[in-house]
Amino acid sequence: MADAAPRLHALVEQLLGAPFPVRVRTWDGSQAGPPDAPTLVVRNRRALRRLLFKPGELGLARAWVAGDLDIEGDLYTALGRLSGLIWERGDDARTLTEALRDPRFRSAVRGLLKLAGPPLPPAPPREEVRRARHLHTRRTDRRAISHHYDVGNDFYELVLGPSMVYSCAYWESPDSTLEAAQRDKLELVCRKLALAPGQRLLDVGCGWGSMAVHAAREHGVSVVGITLSQEQATFARKRVADAGLTDRVEIRVQDYRDVTDGPYDAISSIGMAEHVGAERYLEYANALYALLRPGGRLLNHQIARRPQRDESDYHVDEFIDAYVFPDGELAPVGTTVTQLERAGFEVRDVESIREHYALTLRRWVGRLEADWSRAVRLTSPGRARVWRLYMAASALAFERNRIGVNQVLAVRTPDAGTSGLPLRARTWN
Repeated sequence: MADAAPRLHALVEQLLGAPFPVRVRTWDGSQAGPPDAPTLVVRNRRALRRLLFKPGELGLARAWVAGDLDIEGDLYTALGRLSGLIWERGDDARTLTEALRDPRFRSAVRGLLKLAGPPLPPAPPREEVRRARHLHTRRTDRRAISHHYDVGNDFYELVLGPSMVYSCAYWESPDSTLEAAQRDKLELVCRKLALAPGQRLLDVGCGWGSMAVHAAREHGVSVVGITLSQEQATFARKRVADAGLTDRVEIRVQDYRDVTDGPYDAISSIGMAEHVGAERYLEYANALYALLRPGGRLLNHQIARRPQRDESDYHVDEFIDAYVFPDGELAPVGTTVTQLERAGFEVRDVESIREHYALTLRRWVGRLEADWSRAVRLTSPGRARVWRLYMAASALAFERNRIGVNQVLAVRTPDAGTSGLPLRARTWN
């Protein structure tokens, strides 16, 4: 008798102490749950063993990446329904120790063990990276960057589009094209930095060279772009050459801690500071401050998390750490501002563009899904599944204000106190 899905659905509700809001279909073809809901497809018993041996988000991630779990129906709807049970339970969530004191919980676990079959823990998918405990040395940072970015420029072009900008776009309206929104973001950064012909710009974490090319071509500046990814640097150098800008743009494979040829008139750091780490952030801020001339500007574009009541409770998202951004850490925007000020910067403007990132991510997911077969060929089925899940889940997180993204404009204000900014702020708009 095919009854795995009804059994599993009932056991999950028993474990959670709450209704399970999606439909379930299991390896034997049986189904259970709300008929009008997205369907969680459990392809084999191995998915259950992954969850039992690694309860929580990492077990779910391993099952998803390996293809043991899937979603049929709208992915955003499914993640939205599941997020309240998995990611957003907050203070109401019981610890495993507390849960095991409950006889009903222990009974449900025994039922899952029986349903899962022989208790052998499956090996993690090969896409999982061995984590380095957030050391943030030059070597570990280079390895982490390589894991995320050196997966093939063709794959990134499929997801990001011709702009090859891997950070939040700036949307005039939801109906704008992705290319126009990314161009507007790059131009916004240039205007905030007040770039002018003859100036020197350092682009920290230059990616595939989009900011460097735009700033040199549209504003006449000389640019040094640095990245730790060899694949990004190769792609960026070709773009610079194709644009006829080799006399004004230099792309280096270099750590920000090793840049010594200041002063620069301006520094852009777009979507890079998330990789720095909390323990290294002041070092990062000090390094950028030292590289700027007096009166020079920094534009720091960075994802932020909500502050914790007790900051010692903060932990890095297991799925993101193991599969997406190894050693990446998020900080509240207030912490970022404080660290920049400690380094000597005067922070002059903070602009939240949280909703813009949700729009950007939904466009990237749409591009990935529209050319899924090619994406799998360019990387691997597991890697493509990682990107689809993390971008869709991140879009929901931005929409629900679980995370945000901010552009922080800071100045190395000279001792005389002249910031160089106009009396009325945001003239760049």
